[in-house]
Amino acid sequence: MRDLTEGSIPKHLLGMAGFIGFGLIAQTLYVLVDLYFVAHLGGHAVAGVAAAASSMFITMSLGQLIAVGALSLISQAVGRKDVADGQLVFEQSLTMAIVASLLTLLIGYSFGSAGIRLLAADEPTALNGQAYFFAYLPSLALMFVMGAMSTALRATGVVGAPMIIQSFMVGLNVIFAPILIAGWFTGAPLGVVGAGLASSLATVIGVAILALRFNRIQAYLKLHLPSLRLRLDIWRRIVAIGLPATGEFMLLFIVSAVVYWAIRSFGAEAQAGFGIGSRIMQSIFLPAMAVAFAASPIAGQNYGAKRADRVRATFRHAALIGSAIMLCLTALCQLRPDLLVYPFTQEEAVATVAVDYLRIASFNFVAVGLVFACSGMFQALGNTIPSLISSGSRLITFVLPAILLSYRPETVLYDFWYLSVASLVLQAMTSLLLLRVELRRKLGPLALI
Repeated sequence: MRDLTEGSIPKHLLGMAGFIGFGLIAQTLYVLVDLYFVAHLGGHAVAGVAAAASSMFITMSLGQLIAVGALSLISQAVGRKDVADGQLVFEQSLTMAIVASLLTLLIGYSFGSAGIRLLAADEPTALNGQAYFFAYLPSLALMFVMGAMSTALRATGVVGAPMIIQSFMVGLNVIFAPILIAGWFTGAPLGVVGAGLASSLATVIGVAILALRFNRIQAYLKLHLPSLRLRLDIWRRIVAIGLPATGEFMLLFIVSAVVYWAIRSFGAEAQAGFGIGSRIMQSIFLPAMAVAFAASPIAGQNYGAKRADRVRATFRHAALIGSAIMLCLTALCQLRPDLLVYPFTQEEAVATVAVDYLRIASFNFVAVGLVFACSGMFQALGNTIPSLISSGSRLITFVLPAILLSYRPETVLYDFWYLSVASLVLQAMTSLLLLRVELRRKLGPLALI
């Protein structure tokens, strides 16, 4: 266990963010590795995998129900030096994760096909998306269990070991992908099915390793299956904090799904280009996300320890560091977005869409960094409703206008990209205002940003 209530906050932020960033990169590389090898199968395969990978938003949103609530409660318990409460929350969060994994498999195999068909531009894209999704579904399901254990470790300040295991999982995926997708050494290429299987196999191995090593990584929390009995009172505490965060991530899925649906008339090339561009953009966001994810346990432990000054300082440093990172990444996307796109597609029409998307979307990078920083603070304070309100504003500022744009014959793809930029800037302003109010309420009259 690492005590984050003492010592330099910037040092804590940068040290933890470095490890968390590697872990996030490892997670994103799963999709990027698949896209790299699938790109050689053609535009329909790329578009299908990109559409199916949108299911990650659903899994991530439901994962937040457990992860955010557990992170907030465990980190605050660490700050209060309440070991018993921290252990109880961890045990129940893992029980919830196991239940969620089983439900994901049941629902995914029952209704996943219909969802992909709704997003796909044509029949070949839908068939590729379905094939990938069914092979990838075990990996999605196990994300809940992996997330519950990793979140508990992060709440106690332990981030190095999960990063190492996640990096190992990516290495396995890199090995499995060409063997299963292209048929290296076997002579039996599985195409998009192989892409999904590669991720699933790597995830199974990674979860097993983390479970076996959990009690050796740290001594604060204990993983022992006999204690995983249902406690509805703890579930209610976790859900009270995690449910708004679930809604927030679900809104991200809605926005992504609306874009796929709205641009379907532009063809599979447009969907494939957006799929590649959006996945690259998610990778670009990882450094700022890592800073925000690091800020949450730091602020949470200090809030539990009643160190209001350090809670406020955590946000200031996270916002400044995140904004600086995002400014650098904006410059990269303005100058040479093609360097990021061309490794993933050889089709000029697809690459053009992805390059244009990244160049325009980069105008909102700083705003996104501020949204991440605010979201991390809301989690630390144990109230994620303001974050949900902020994200919900995009239903008005983006989703509704995008649907209307899709019915206008003179609409071009650029219209959707610029609309997204404007809506994210408004979301950042909303988040900052709501955080100011929440800090005043939780920390008293001295809580000024």
